[in-house]
Order: sequence, then structure tokens, then C-alpha cells
Amino acid sequence: MQFFTIGIDELIPTAQEWLRRSYADLVTSGAQVVLLVVALQMRTRNAWLACLGLIALVSMCTWLSALYRLRTLRNTPTSTVAAAAQGQVELAGRGQPFGQPPLMSPLRARACLWYRYRVEEERDDEWRTLDKGESSTSFMLQDRTGECVVQPESAEIFTRHEDRWTDQGRRYTEWLLIREDRLRVVGHFRTLGAGTEAFDTRGALSELLGEWKRDMPRLLARYDSDRDGVLSPAEWDRVRQDAMAEVLRMRRDLQMQPETHIVSRPANGQLFLISNLAQPQLQRRYLLWSWAHLVLLLLALYGLAWAWRHPVF
Repeated sequence: MQFFTIGIDELIPTAQEWLRRSYADLVTSGAQVVLLVVALQMRTRNAWLACLGLIALVSMCTWLSALYRLRTLRNTPTSTVAAAAQGQVELAGRGQPFGQPPLMSPLRARACLWYRYRVEEERDDEWRTLDKGESSTSFMLQDRTGECVVQPESAEIFTRHEDRWTDQGRRYTEWLLIREDRLRVVGHFRTLGAGTEAFDTRGALSELLGEWKRDMPRLLARYDSDRDGVLSPAEWDRVRQDAMAEVLRMRRDLQMQPETHIVSRPANGQLFLISNLAQPQLQRRYLLWSWAHLVLLLLALYGLAWAWRHPVF
């Protein structure tokens, strides 16, 4: 019953988050095959209509999804870190760790930039998941012009580093991104520091003066030159001048800090993709997925029309 208490504003982001994390499993899981097997076992017209309708729906969604990703990769030019515009970009460079100690994978204990793992157990001739997870630790992407922090949480990640083995009735799978991988990242790019964010001089001055006024004995000891226990207008002018000088120093210090570039999940639902596959290979994968699901969609629609015209099986 708890499901019906969830509002549509909560359901939509939840579904989008699940799609981001499970996209690769969705397009390769064989959901259509499962539905076809169900229809074959039930052998009724209504079962065929329902299963073929679901197959058509799944195939249409995955076809459109793969086509969107393919077009995004083709239409987003690759930028360098130094020249990237603020917003949706594609970056290419070498993966590097961010900070110490290095991230370690949970199954093989290998140093890595990112990991995903799954532990399964064989029951009744089926592999059932016992445990799974993935890291969200940031890492660096470095090209010839600079470096950028990559925040991988909620990204669709494809990697060629897959390790799978079986031990005592359990199957272990681990996917990794490792140091020096040639990475391609599509996501939201932003730059912090070096004056890229507006510095509120007036607000900083007001805050500093308020802080000084809370310690009035110290303020009087510093600026009450005639020692009458009250700051005159001329003495207040000196307070404001010194406070403004301090605020300007704070602004200069902020502007001297190095820029920090970050790429992360777009807030507007655009593609967030990380992969160590070459661009042609990645585009070819989406192209094959789009064609495969388009063919399945057409076959499902044809089968649906045939089942509708033939009430007796």
C-alpha cells in the first residue's frame, strides 16, 4: 500500500534514477524473450496480446532511448578542459585518482577509479543476486590542457574491464575503471573559483561589520582615539574603511585560488555517460541496440496484429 502514497513528483525522478543506473541491464536483459516464453507457456490469445503488447512497449522505449544516446554522442563535440563551455559537454582524457588513499574494489581489492560489483548464488538453476553495489567516489579526468573532477554518482558507465569468476556455487562479477584509462565523459561541466562565482562585496562588508560590532570592547580599544567610550562619526568612518580593505583582501585571495572544474549529473535529465570505450565503439554499440530494438518493435506489432485477427490458436 505504501506505493500509492508516493506522489508523481517523487515517482518520476525515481524512475529516471533507476534508468540511469540500470540502462545497460535493461537493453541487454532479454526482457522480450522472457515475455515471449510466458506467452508460449500460457498459449491463450489474451496472453499473446498482453505479452506482445508489453514486448512492443519495452522495445519502443529502449529503441528511443538508444537513439537519443546515439544522437547525443554524435552531436556533442569533444572539448578540452580549458576550453569547455559551462553546461553540457563531452570531454576525453586519462583517468587519474582524486586524493589518497586510492579507491579499492571490494571483491579483488584492486586499486581503481570506480567499481561496480555483483555477487550471485545459484538456486534452482538460476543465478540470484545476493549483494551488489557501486562506488560514488570522485576521480580526475586529465587532458593536455588541464584536469577536471568527475563525480560519477548516477552516471551510466560502460567499461571494458569486467572480471567474472565462480567459487563454491557463487558467481562474482566486478566492473572497474582504472588509472590511465582513456575516458570519455558526457555530462554537466561547471567551473568554481577564480572569480567565476559572484563575490557579494556589500554583503561581505555588512557581515564583517556585524561581526566586529559583536565585540564592542575590542572595537573601542582599537578605534576610540579620544577614549570617551563612544565611536564618533569620524571613528566609524575609519572602522568602515578598514572593514572595506579587509573585504577587498578577501576578494583578492578568493580570485587567486585555482579554478576547479567539475563534471557531474545534469540537473535537467540530460545524458550523463562515462566510458573507457573508444567513441566509434560506443556509438556502434548504441547503433546496434537501436536497430535491434526497432526490429523487435516491428515484429511485436506484426505479431500483435496477427493475434488480434486470429482469435483461435
